[in-house]
Amino acid sequence: MKKHVIAAVAAATFVTTAMAGCTGADTTAVGESVKGEPSVLQTEAVMDSTELSGDAAEDDGKVTLTVWAEEANFDVLQEMIDSFEQKYAGQADFDIQLAENADAETRNTLLGDVHNGADVFPLPDDQLTSMVAAGALEPVPNADEIREANLDEAVAAASVNDTLYAYPMTADNGYFLYYDKNYLTEEDVQTMDGLLAAAGAVGKKVTMDWSSGWYLYAFFGNTGLDFGVNDDGVTNYCDWNATEGSIKGTDIEEALLAIAQNPAFLSCTDTEFMEGVQDGTVVAGVSGVWNASEIKKVWGNDYGAVKLPTYTCAGQQIQMASFTGYKMMGVNAYSKHKDWALKLADWFTNEENQMLRLEERDQGPSNKNVGAGTGGACHPGSHCAGAVRQTPACGQQLLGCDDGVRQSDGDRQHKRNGSAGSDGYACGWNYTVDGTVTGRSRI
Repeated sequence: MKKHVIAAVAAATFVTTAMAGCTGADTTAVGESVKGEPSVLQTEAVMDSTELSGDAAEDDGKVTLTVWAEEANFDVLQEMIDSFEQKYAGQADFDIQLAENADAETRNTLLGDVHNGADVFPLPDDQLTSMVAAGALEPVPNADEIREANLDEAVAAASVNDTLYAYPMTADNGYFLYYDKNYLTEEDVQTMDGLLAAAGAVGKKVTMDWSSGWYLYAFFGNTGLDFGVNDDGVTNYCDWNATEGSIKGTDIEEALLAIAQNPAFLSCTDTEFMEGVQDGTVVAGVSGVWNASEIKKVWGNDYGAVKLPTYTCAGQQIQMASFTGYKMMGVNAYSKHKDWALKLADWFTNEENQMLRLEERDQGPSNKNVGAGTGGACHPGSHCAGAVRQTPACGQQLLGCDDGVRQSDGDRQHKRNGSAGSDGYACGWNYTVDGTVTGRSRI
C-alpha cells in the first residue's frame, strides 16, 4: 500500500507543479529524464575548459575508445565493434570497451565529468540541446551524407540551428502497453479500468513509471490541454491550469489518484517493471521497444503489445497519448581520438547496423532504406516484439503488429492528416487499427 500512496502523492505533485508553471511563462521542457537541465556550473566547466583534445594528442599509437550503452544492447554493439575493427584492421591498434550507462542519464553523467566521459554514447533527442549548449558534442563532419540517409524528422531531432550534432539511430523512442495474454484478453487491455480489474482478479500488477513527466504526459495529451516545446528547443509552453473546457488539470489529477489507489496498480521504474515481468508479479506495463526482446523471452507465445488504453476522466473515456521520439549516437567533443570516435559513431548507425539492430533488438530504424525494407510493418527477420515499426513516409510509428504476424490491409487503415485535428496529433501519417488512432507525430 505504501507504493500506492507514494504514487498518488507523486502524481498529484506533478500535476500541481505543472499547473503552477502553466501561467504563460516558459518553463523547462519535460523529457525522458526529469532531473532537469545541467547546472550553470556544469555548463561552465565544459565551456571554460582549455584541455587539449583530439587525435593530435600524444599517445602510444593505440586508439582507446569507451562506448556507453545499456547492458541489454551490449551483444549487438559488440558485433558492430568487431566488424568495425575488421573494417579498419591495420590502420590502428584498437581498444574499444563497452561501459554500462542508462541512455536516459547520458546528459547528466557526461556533463558531470566530460573529460572522463565516454567517447561515443547514445542519447535521446530531448537531451541534445543542453549538451550542445555545454559544448559537449562534436558536430557530424559528413552531415550531408547522414541527412540523405535518414528520415527528416530524425535528422531534425539531432540538429541545432541546422548543424547536425549526432548520428540518427532509431525512430521508435515512444511507449505503449505490453501485456501477458495468459492473464489478459484483448478486451481487457482496451481500458485502464478493465486492465486493472482483470489484473486485480488474479492478484497481479499493472505498472507505469509515474516518476517521469515523459510518461505522465500520456494522461494529458488527448484532453485538449496544450503542451509543446518552444522554438528554442529548451523551454516549453502549456495551459494545463485552464479553467475552461471539458477536461481540466484538476480532473486529470483526480483520475490519477483513482488509478494510484487501485491495488492492482504499481508505479515503478522501467527496471522494476522488467523485474516484475521476470518474477511473474506483473502482467501488463507501459514501456517501449527497448524491453521487447526480453519480455518476449519471458512471455513467449503469450506476449502481447498494443496501443495505450483509455482511462476514465471527468466521466469520459480518454485515449492515453504517447510521445514519438528519436535516439542518436553522439561523440564527446573532448575525446582524445575524436576522428576515430566519429567513424565509430557513424559505423554504429549506418544502414547495415540499423538493420542488425532491428533484427536483433527490435529497434525501429531512422535509416530510410531500412525503414522502406520493413514496409512500415514487421521485418521478416524480427520478432516484431515491440509492435512498433518504422514507416518510411515520415518517421511515425505503427502499432498492432503482434507476434510477427502482419495485419491485413483490411485491419489497418492509413489516414493522412495534414493539420491539427480533434485527435490531437499535429501532422503527418496517423495510423489506425480498427478505427483507433495509434500513431502520432513528434511535438
